[in-house]
Amino acid sequence: MTIRKLFEPNSVAVVGASRDPKKLGHVIVKNLIEADFEGKIYPVNPETDEILDLKCYPSLDEAPKKTQLAVIVIPAKKVPSILKQCKENNVRNAIIISGGFSEFDEEGKELEEEVLEIAEEMGIRILGPNCQGINNTSNGLCATWPLVTKKGPLSIVTQSGTIAAALSHWAQEENIGIAKTAILGNKADIDEADIINYLAGDDETGVIALYLEGVEKGRKFLEAARKAAEEKPVVVLKGGKTELGAEAVKSHTQSYAGKYEIFESACRQEGIILVDSLTELYNVCKGIAKLPQPDGKNTIIITSSGGSGILAVDAIEDLDINLIDLPEQSIERLEENLPQECILKNPLDLTGSATAETFDESIKILARYKDVQNMVIIVGDPISGIADVLKERYERLPLIPVFIGMGKLGDEEKEKLIDSEIPVFSDPAIAMKVANSL
Repeated sequence: MTIRKLFEPNSVAVVGASRDPKKLGHVIVKNLIEADFEGKIYPVNPETDEILDLKCYPSLDEAPKKTQLAVIVIPAKKVPSILKQCKENNVRNAIIISGGFSEFDEEGKELEEEVLEIAEEMGIRILGPNCQGINNTSNGLCATWPLVTKKGPLSIVTQSGTIAAALSHWAQEENIGIAKTAILGNKADIDEADIINYLAGDDETGVIALYLEGVEKGRKFLEAARKAAEEKPVVVLKGGKTELGAEAVKSHTQSYAGKYEIFESACRQEGIILVDSLTELYNVCKGIAKLPQPDGKNTIIITSSGGSGILAVDAIEDLDINLIDLPEQSIERLEENLPQECILKNPLDLTGSATAETFDESIKILARYKDVQNMVIIVGDPISGIADVLKERYERLPLIPVFIGMGKLGDEEKEKLIDSEIPVFSDPAIAMKVANSL
């Protein structure tokens, strides 16, 4: 069965809606309103007639018929009866935010099995339970938290609500934006492969970020990821790589983490990009989403910080990046236009006396040579006007900006780039991994 209406409903019932601002049932209704959800919102709570100026219904079966999505935020033991009301209302998709299922104890596991049996019998698709909902910025369906409304090409699929919240928040703060977010929870029914299949055909999704703990249906996941990767990049961070991590996974969502080496090998064969940390996941996806695609891997580093240049070079040892020599014809021009103290190698070290003008001259000269396919620009000092230089050159060249150690002035220059939707990085090593992923 399709899950399209999970992301694209014309109406949403929030079962367990609340007037108490501290409760999730209130937060979700509020976020739907503030995100300007394009459809109808039906709060469901038998103890009140109105929530946030919306008419409140005593039960789901008394809400308007053919409601397309139910968001359930009630105690776990009451969920089976709500699913039966979904059938009466012709609801075909439900998000179960509620916890207290298989992640909790054996009784909760039995309850989750009962919920799944009812859903299958009723023809209802379930996201969760024990999940943090979804977001679709194109129609304002922020049935999760925090409130994120900035539209962009990044779509997020995770088993962790906190990780989804972090990625979404960073993308909003840095003007990258998101397309879709889905937090899977216990994956009783809808799993990562189902969401990936949907996102593969979603025109608004440019890159898919995945945080996974356990993958119970490995063949199904790899098939979905392979097909998606043919259309758009798929970037995966796997939790539970170590024995201790695998134990933590089991206590979190009752997933089986499996052997990471097997998972890693299978993903690489299918063209899936693997990363090693949450910061790397975000930055690689940010780079893919917003940076120009270079014609190849021939890369030159231009830096005002020798130490940062060294860290960038160290990072490429296991990467598919070709750190080329400066083109012979460029060296004479660089000597004529740069201060004497500059070190004319790759990395091209402009030293601590670098200015916006010396960066500009270096970029202009090297951009003339077809062998130079990508440039990593590391700014390691407070340099006024550097953002203007990079904005002008960015329109025509593959540039990866790295700002490090620039203080307050650096923050101001960074904001100029962010306002222009140009991604900026703060770690030379991660910037090289981003370059490797383009």
